[in-house]
Amino acid sequence: MVSVEEELPELSSETFSALAEFYKEQEERETLQREARERVQEGEDIEWKEDWQLSQFWYSDETAIQLAKAVVDIVGEGGRVACVSAPTLYRALKKLDKANLHLSVFEYDNRFAVYGSEFHFYDYKSPLDIDRGLREQFDLVFADPPFLSEECLTKTMVTVKFLSKEQGKVVLCTGAIMADLANRLAGLTACKFKPVHQNSLSNPFHCFASFDLDSHIDLDSHIPDLDSHIDLDSHIEQTS
Repeated sequence: MVSVEEELPELSSETFSALAEFYKEQEERETLQREARERVQEGEDIEWKEDWQLSQFWYSDETAIQLAKAVVDIVGEGGRVACVSAPTLYRALKKLDKANLHLSVFEYDNRFAVYGSEFHFYDYKSPLDIDRGLREQFDLVFADPPFLSEECLTKTMVTVKFLSKEQGKVVLCTGAIMADLANRLAGLTACKFKPVHQNSLSNPFHCFASFDLDSHIDLDSHIPDLDSHIDLDSHIEQTS
């Protein structure tokens, strides 16, 4: 009979060292996540860094605030808003501190799980892998797909339709090159208001909406920032 000790494989020093480093990094991530959750519970705002590997590009503070105020003006302080792949807008809405405003953020980045029940893990590749109880529950759905591709926008709009009430409103932030598809998929039209990012992007971005979004925004105070361009070509997925 073979003893348990004899059945266990012996790890090399290199493998043992790699495992130790892995567990150390995992523990550090869990500690940071726990600390972030505690800060959020205390009402503190957290400045999350963009993760370009996840194709994250945050809005400028001005854009985020203008959009957040417009959203509240549209749905009212007791409305229900879903932010799909749009954590910057979600944070801006949280900062407005509207106690009766119901917010949900659908996001691939698990860092945002610190927001508790308002966070829903979301992968656009599985557009309907969402709590069934959230179907047609939102007065306004704001989406900012992570990639400029037909597949990504099409699947994101499946999610948007699932979440939207029958008479719900939709706002989409994406590259101007997606205009025709946005119109075909959901009848969305381009707005005069153009979102600005913290690091301006070389690809022009537009807001598209199912209603007159511009009437809820002070366009005169919106001055686009043309500095610090980032090339998004590497973040455009090719579709077959």
